[in-house]
Amino acid sequence: MTAIRVLLVDDQPMIRTGFRLILESEPDMIVVGEAGDGQAGVDDTRALQPDIVLMDIRMPRLDGVEATRLIVESGLATRVIILTTFDLDEHVHDALRAGASGFLVKDGPADSLVEAIRTVAQGDAVISPRVTRRLLDRFSRLADQAPPAVPPTLDALTARELDVLRTLSRGLSNAEVARELHVSEATVKTHVAHILDKYQLRDRVQAVILAYDTGLVRPAADS
Repeated sequence: MTAIRVLLVDDQPMIRTGFRLILESEPDMIVVGEAGDGQAGVDDTRALQPDIVLMDIRMPRLDGVEATRLIVESGLATRVIILTTFDLDEHVHDALRAGASGFLVKDGPADSLVEAIRTVAQGDAVISPRVTRRLLDRFSRLADQAPPAVPPTLDALTARELDVLRTLSRGLSNAEVARELHVSEATVKTHVAHILDKYQLRDRVQAVILAYDTGLVRPAADS
């Protein structure tokens, strides 16, 4: 078994120590380094080339949003999971657009963190269900505050792919989408792959952004 190599980037040493203890108790994970600010995180990512970076947002020297952008733009296979203390950090929207592959809150259960790392390492993406609705509500508010850009057309998607995209936008996993649409999980994975390929999207997080940017999905008015 090849271990998932993880880099911890957070300006609080106690937080990094806690994450290290959690991850190094897993047989398929190894912490390859720690960084206390965004710039050090970028430098260590380039040097160590971890599979996953756990990235705090609010840090000195360089914040997690810009650090994520630099890592993604470097072309490395490393993927970034954003961690924040708040249910909806005001910078999460920007971090996801910068190319982060997931968003979790720090006070979530340890098993959720471990599972998220495994999921992202396999090429998928995660957004904590606890905050999905609030995050997507923010997309709606931002759209109300500024003239929307001309959205890409969704004509390339089949009816079933549109169904899958709508369901993904609620933060459901592939297994949950499969149960709701009464198809196999393998079928869902195929549809997700087609959506990503047709619009050259990095992962399902960008697919969710696409759904909201194009108006395919809108948050409920009572949220």
